[in-house]
Amino acid sequence: MERHFDQELDVLKQTLLRMGGASEAIVQKSIEALKRRDMALAEEVFADDKAVDRLEIDIEERCVSLLALRQPLATDLRFITAALKISNDLERIADHAVNIAGCVKRLDTEPPLKVTADIPRLAQLAGAMLRESLDAFVRLDAPTARGLLRRDDEVDDLAHDLFRELQQGMCDDAATISRALQLILVTRNLERVADLATNVAEEVVFVAEARIVKHHAEEKLGGGMAAGEDFARS
Repeated sequence: MERHFDQELDVLKQTLLRMGGASEAIVQKSIEALKRRDMALAEEVFADDKAVDRLEIDIEERCVSLLALRQPLATDLRFITAALKISNDLERIADHAVNIAGCVKRLDTEPPLKVTADIPRLAQLAGAMLRESLDAFVRLDAPTARGLLRRDDEVDDLAHDLFRELQQGMCDDAATISRALQLILVTRNLERVADLATNVAEEVVFVAEARIVKHHAEEKLGGGMAAGEDFARS
């Protein structure tokens, strides 16, 4: 019985990783569509989003079944509840890729506007954070997860610089306003992808250490223990 439970947990983990890979790929595809002004690639993003949605439903059903039938405790319980939250975060990441694809389609009716090089850089950073947070989840590597929480600041700084660059471009040439606004939307969506990758890292700390670090910046930075935040159940 115990071995079968372990196998079910492993299938859940593999399905979650598959969903993570699909979510990361769809974000990168949306940025490629933006760089190349490729409408066909943008359309693929919408189709890929449906596949991510199906994976989320699959994971939810697996988690509910495990909770109802196995009544897990301690680390196993934290792992399953974290998987539920992470699958929701991954689905939202795919939704942000869809938003970016929508910007690509709207830009198709506009004259060409050079995509600032920092947008692909922002996408790479957000994608790397997502990939590393999922790797940390597989290994239950809390130190790596805490490091990712700090890297979110790097993404925020880059997004802020991009916003100022695009804002300045609109001031210099009013004819670029509608196009620059679309790129600002792209930037905002990529910033949210990094935020959601941070959520995944927070869940890693929760599973590995039985500690909730969400909304507690002091713990993210110092790795210390906030009073009253010990949720250890093992």
